[in-house]
Amino acid sequence: MKLYGYWRSTAAYRVRIALALKGIEFDNISVHLVKDGGEQFKPDYVALNPAKLVPTLVDGDVVLNQSMAIVEYLEDKYDNNPLLPSNIGDKALVRALAQDIGCDIHPLNNLRILKYLKGELGVTDEAKDQWYAHWIQTGFAALEEKLTKTAGKYCFGDTVTLADLCLIPQLYNAHRFNVPLDDFPRIRQIEANCGELAGFIAAAPESQPDAT
Repeated sequence: MKLYGYWRSTAAYRVRIALALKGIEFDNISVHLVKDGGEQFKPDYVALNPAKLVPTLVDGDVVLNQSMAIVEYLEDKYDNNPLLPSNIGDKALVRALAQDIGCDIHPLNNLRILKYLKGELGVTDEAKDQWYAHWIQTGFAALEEKLTKTAGKYCFGDTVTLADLCLIPQLYNAHRFNVPLDDFPRIRQIEANCGELAGFIAAAPESQPDAT
């Protein structure tokens, strides 16, 4: 199994957590998103993933992009340490929490969006950072409210789920851009709880071989 990713990619980070929690061995292949204009644009990688994004998972004849699809593929293939509840309603709720982050927050703050804001649209660094903080705080405000009904130690009760795999990388980004998080005590407590788990520690950006 091969994972093409980048150490600071939010989406690749989600997949690394899933692989670590399930104890799946894989080759971590770096696709540097900045060096030389971005290795994701090189012909060999574009042939693998025409979206020119990371991550891409290769497992034999299976080639997948989209981190959510990859995690669910791993979930279906490896039944240890399940990341989704068995109850159909609970499973849908966890997916909704994950998509609150993966669909409504992360895409607005992705690297290519920030590059477009600063490059083609010519926004200042200050305006770009305001954009970044606004969408994280807006999304986290709604998530914090939802967690009053679902959270235990983690986003859904006391078991790590897909929702936590999405939350922790987004928090990494928030810290990186100095986004204030004082208004989100449940989110910060979940972050602390996840930070004690070996799988999250192993998947952290600074623990990756391509971290610079």
